[in-house]
Amino acid sequence: MRMSREDQARISAAIHAAEQKTSGEIVCVLARASSDYEATPVLGAALAALAAPWPLIVFTQSPAQHVFIAQIAIFALVFAALSPARIRAALTPRAWRRAHAHRAAMEQFVARGVTRTRARTGVLIFVSLAERYARIVADEAIDSRVKQAEWRGVVDSLVGHLREDRLADGYIAAIERCGALLAVHFPRAADDVDELPDRLFLV
Repeated sequence: MRMSREDQARISAAIHAAEQKTSGEIVCVLARASSDYEATPVLGAALAALAAPWPLIVFTQSPAQHVFIAQIAIFALVFAALSPARIRAALTPRAWRRAHAHRAAMEQFVARGVTRTRARTGVLIFVSLAERYARIVADEAIDSRVKQAEWRGVVDSLVGHLREDRLADGYIAAIERCGALLAVHFPRAADDVDELPDRLFLV
């Protein structure tokens, strides 16, 4: 799923418009994947290589060195078959993928400076494509006022747009909803300044 320059511009405009009503800051990040899942092909190949000798031992009279060579060959073939990025991600257990995506969201929350706003009123909207994962991370001042159920509704809508291949529309809807929630609790002050870039970060 590609994000065109036009869609990125629409998202930037939506962030700017939402922040005109609140002192909060909205940061959007889109990741292709939250991990390279390099352990998956290694683990799969190792399991296949470990299982390979048993049929040879039970049903054939193959000498030990032939069994060993077969193990090496099976490891190499399975590793090659499982190495493409899509296959690695697809074969990784869902719980592991969600854990990686959650960690990536928290890393981006820090890396994009969301924790460094003056009043601790930053919000991160994070999507990872490979995991079909979305999360909203709010800084402490916001988290103490906005209920998790409200964020959950925003995330569910964003994931729905992602499944329909309308990611830019999903981001814009999420930005507008986050902006409305922030405006209720943190209306824009007269001396408010834009502390973080109004853009979509691609990682």
